[in-house]
Amino acid sequence: MLDKLKRQPKEKNVALYVDGPNLLRSEFKIDLDKMRRKVNKYGRVMIAKVFLNQFASEKLIEAVASQGFEPIIEVGGEKNEQKSDVDATMAASVMEGVFNPNVDVIAIATRDADFMPVVLKVKEHGKEVIVIGINPGFSISLKNVADYVEDLGK
Repeated sequence: MLDKLKRQPKEKNVALYVDGPNLLRSEFKIDLDKMRRKVNKYGRVMIAKVFLNQFASEKLIEAVASQGFEPIIEVGGEKNEQKSDVDATMAASVMEGVFNPNVDVIAIATRDADFMPVVLKVKEHGKEVIVIGINPGFSISLKNVADYVEDLGK
């Protein structure tokens, strides 16, 4: 019995990072629980963060938190620059996950090709990468560099 337990592979730990302004739009009707279920097939989600800007409504922030995600609010920048500010904060957090020895897999939920260098860096450091997105605008180049792709529209 003990030998059987030793031979079972360890469940992988996943860190999930969500680009809120890019995905949590009314036209996409993204369900964070559905997203978590898609990611759970790769391992146990141990970090779940949604990055939002200062224009996010209190209702959205509460909904994110009630679904078990940590809302990260990025403040600053002009209205037309809000996306890049969130992207930079999210990229920095992803890199923290890369250097966390308890994280095996990084899941990045975005449609944005700007995250391609981040995905490549994550892979360079030996972590598996899941890219999660939805069309329209789900970057083909981002899909091509990921180890796994999950389309929320399917």
